[in-house]
Amino acid sequence: HRDTGAWTQPIILQPEIGILGILVKVFDGVVHCLMQAKMEPGNINLLQLSPTVQATRSNYTRVHQGNPVPYLEHFVAPRAGRTVIDALQSEQGSWFLDKRNRNIIVEAAGDVAVREDFCWLSLGQIAELLKVPNLVNMDSRTVLSGMPFFLQGNFVDRVASPESGSRHSVEQLLSWFTEVKSHYRLERRLVPLAEVRDWVRSADRVEHEEGRYFTVIGVDVSASNREVSQWSQPMFEPVGRGLIGFLGRNIDGVFHILVHARTEAGTHDVVEMAPTLSCIPNSYRGLGAERKPRYLDFFDAASPSKILVDVVHSEEGGRFYHAENRYLVVDAGEDFDLDVPDDYCWMTMDQLSGFVLYGNHVNVAARCLLSCMVDARVPLVAA
Repeated sequence: HRDTGAWTQPIILQPEIGILGILVKVFDGVVHCLMQAKMEPGNINLLQLSPTVQATRSNYTRVHQGNPVPYLEHFVAPRAGRTVIDALQSEQGSWFLDKRNRNIIVEAAGDVAVREDFCWLSLGQIAELLKVPNLVNMDSRTVLSGMPFFLQGNFVDRVASPESGSRHSVEQLLSWFTEVKSHYRLERRLVPLAEVRDWVRSADRVEHEEGRYFTVIGVDVSASNREVSQWSQPMFEPVGRGLIGFLGRNIDGVFHILVHARTEAGTHDVVEMAPTLSCIPNSYRGLGAERKPRYLDFFDAASPSKILVDVVHSEEGGRFYHAENRYLVVDAGEDFDLDVPDDYCWMTMDQLSGFVLYGNHVNVAARCLLSCMVDARVPLVAA
């Protein structure tokens, strides 16, 4: 169900499962997260707010003889704290093959010493910082997409009925998702980089022959605050800023978002729940209207009064160089047709965030966009 049924591309093969972990504590009745100011070679502004632990398996098992990862003991067994959220989540399926990381939030037991480059921030402070471009990194946003589980500044169980006023029950949504998975087919075959069609390999890069999608470049890195102080690596550099967006509308007085069951080259299990739109618009310049991503025109034409969320954030700076996306939520209005193509479905924010608990259901773009919507939850619900 892609605009192109078959293609070849470079892709990152990194099968190990890393840890993206946030340590939390309640101070004076308010939940705080221990965040880290972390340098990544691909960051557009060098330092961004990252989770307490953001480490590949090679990092935290010290394969490269690097320094120990601070606070790792809170996220590996046996640990003393209380696990709030723990799920294997996918990374960008368009650039990674079957890549997953463990997203985990742990409530700390006892006092926690705050090391250099770390700081406790309240959920309210983080919600405000998520409005600042390129400040809260992608790994933080994907873990924080579990934020709807924090209510009134305390840990509580999910409300008994997250489906109040929703168009579809959770059972119906799972049936829709399973139907799409069973209907579509995804076949991948690894080929040598030299045999990738439509891509040109030169002395310093691999790029698409028409200048679309992304370029593979090499970087040499020196860093003072990393487990390893110097290394070289390839990185993916996109051809322009991406656009990730939900279209939404009120249905019987309850705000719903339009979710897309989307396939990428590296998707672990055929499809995942994705935003209404995920694309790099520059990749489609000069192509016919039939090649344009569905609903792109709705976002292009959205009036400012209908834009509920609009912020630019970076993608993961450890593998992607200066990769930015504009995150948008647009109220399409109650004239927008409720009948949508088979691979789209209306659901509430609570319903989508509920699926975040389960690995390989909600893709990284949707999780990151959900985290940007966290303090917009009340205004988005009709009175």
